[in-house]
Amino acid sequence: MGILDGKRILVTGVLTDASIAFSVAKLAQEEGATVVLTGFGRLSLVERIARRLPQPAPVLELDVQNTEHLDTLAARVGEHVDGLDGVVHSIGFAPQTALGGNFLNTTWEDVSTALHVSTYSFKSLAVACLPLMKEGGAVVGLDFDATKAWPVYDWMGVAKAGLESASRYLARDLGKQGIRVNLVAAGPLRTMAAKSIPGFKEFEDSWPEKAPLGWDLSDTVPAAKACVALMSDWFPATTGEIVHVDGGVHAIGA
Repeated sequence: MGILDGKRILVTGVLTDASIAFSVAKLAQEEGATVVLTGFGRLSLVERIARRLPQPAPVLELDVQNTEHLDTLAARVGEHVDGLDGVVHSIGFAPQTALGGNFLNTTWEDVSTALHVSTYSFKSLAVACLPLMKEGGAVVGLDFDATKAWPVYDWMGVAKAGLESASRYLARDLGKQGIRVNLVAAGPLRTMAAKSIPGFKEFEDSWPEKAPLGWDLSDTVPAAKACVALMSDWFPATTGEIVHVDGGVHAIGA
């Protein structure tokens, strides 16, 4: 038996097999869960990636800015599983003008896109899944430490700060229904999302040296293990928490 034996998990944001979301889905299956995926845009690509999992998983379309997609999500997921025990939010996007050192010049239009997709969608996704979580469960989001102003991260850093705050309010409001809400703040990883950040190499060059435990920029498994653990029954009284999986950089002030 695995720590997710018998659980039903929805994982969003699988883009490639180098993504944290893919590692979460793979590990969740290995730990006994039934997994459903969502994708945005090139669904055929996500479906191809899904076939690389230990067991092929159904893929549903989800644009978190599309009200119809959100309103119908529970019914569409319900065609594959009779409920949900865990939801993984691995969704984030900011226009190029909101990144790369352009903080002072970014327009509200582009900032609002970043906040809608990367912050507000955490609440939207959780609420959309509530009809399938009548027995409680766990919602886990992917974060990047928002206590500092990082180089080149700009408005995405602001969006992550909002995500951290939103997770606490969700923890407050969903706790009555037995739903735990937590975040995993991973260190920088060479994912598709990271490659879209101008100047990401600044993180690549410095993070492994700063991390007390060292840091492998290509290894998504530690972050995935944290997500799976938080969805398991091993954290029954933990909510509103941010678990750092960054080699320890957040703790040392370097």
